[in-house]
Amino acid sequence: MTKRVSLAVALTAMLACGGSGAALAADTADAALKTAIAGDARTPANVARDSARHPYETLTFFGIQPGMTVVELAPGGGWYTEILAPYLREHGKLIAAGNDPQSASEGARRGAARFQQKLDAKPNAFSKVEIGAFAPPTTYRIAPKGTADMVLTFRNIHNWIPIGEEGMQNLFKQVYDSLKPGGIFGVVEHRLPANKVQDATANSGYMHEAYVIKLAENAGFKLVARSEINANAKDTADHQGGVWALPPTYANKDVERAKYTAIGESDRMTLKFVKP
Repeated sequence: MTKRVSLAVALTAMLACGGSGAALAADTADAALKTAIAGDARTPANVARDSARHPYETLTFFGIQPGMTVVELAPGGGWYTEILAPYLREHGKLIAAGNDPQSASEGARRGAARFQQKLDAKPNAFSKVEIGAFAPPTTYRIAPKGTADMVLTFRNIHNWIPIGEEGMQNLFKQVYDSLKPGGIFGVVEHRLPANKVQDATANSGYMHEAYVIKLAENAGFKLVARSEINANAKDTADHQGGVWALPPTYANKDVERAKYTAIGESDRMTLKFVKP
């Protein structure tokens, strides 16, 4: 094949993808994400929940790319860390901002140690994860101001409500400040129907979608999209024991277990905000 023919073939391919290499790059990113989701860094119990948590669809909706600097707030046991760390390992950066290893709280230090043990167990996947600290209302070692491309939090906002309205506004402002202009704040949270009363400390684990949007917009964010990727119409959000009655927690143990199994995991809002 001559050089001229080679260039013509390449140009034809680019035109088929919309006139640029953007679609080709997107396809590569999607393939990388699928590879991370299918990778051996993930524990079988976490993989079993993919049909309820929709990691590929959720992260694609947020617009994640492998070269980004991404902050995961309150990663907990690392369900999403198992996907994000391998995905970002070669070209991007993952900052896991959870329990503070230097906390005065012994419980927080133990939580940080457990998370670090998880990372240490699979260095090929997790050795490049940077450790931050996120302990509202006092500790926000998220990322240097204006450096993150994306901040993500999954089913956590209800845990922070007890810090009060002023504390929540500061929390969202800390997230806002950590992002670059154009940066994305992605939120997944258990959703309370609008016709149900929101308790002041979110003891049920459910939140009004309108309230979460208000918190973000008051901090300066713009809501650019919302998705029903993680919706579950079977969830009435009025269970004894709150959202934890549902799988995988089954807080009520064997009481009405079959009913909760049939409902499945919670109905969740999925919101994408941008820092203008």
